[in-house]
Amino acid sequence: MKKIVLIAALLSFTFGNSQAFKGKDDSKFQVGANFQSGGTGINASYDYGVGENISLGLSSTYVLGVDNDIDADFTDRFDVRARFNANIGNVLKIDDNFDLYPGLSFGLKNFGGHLGARYFFSDGFGIYTELNTPFAKYDTGDLTPAEELNNQFTISFGASFNL
Repeated sequence: MKKIVLIAALLSFTFGNSQAFKGKDDSKFQVGANFQSGGTGINASYDYGVGENISLGLSSTYVLGVDNDIDADFTDRFDVRARFNANIGNVLKIDDNFDLYPGLSFGLKNFGGHLGARYFFSDGFGIYTELNTPFAKYDTGDLTPAEELNNQFTISFGASFNL
């Protein structure tokens, strides 16, 4: 029984001591898998807190596994975006370790939006997921299947780190 109480106390301290978004000067790095129609890839992002509930950052995606019938070169597979997040986890008061962040992004392919969530298990490590969608594509004509990569609805999930 003493061992169970000790383990519960340690876990409570570990989980209770973390915080998903701390506000100004907070830095987050995320890396994970990206899933979309026609291919899968890797996503990495960095966010920096500029206010209590606002962060700015960069996000980049590279589609590694492209369907065989799509002829995609590097420029079709790669995208980078400047992003703005409204970190509202503390406003919703769900859990100190949880952050929900809707946001906007300006990329090489489109202007879009995202909805992300992250949960921290400790002060330095957590998990995240993001849903991304374009609002306005820069190329307004009919897109080839290769041009549709990084220009459509995507889902990402992976690891999140406090820096």
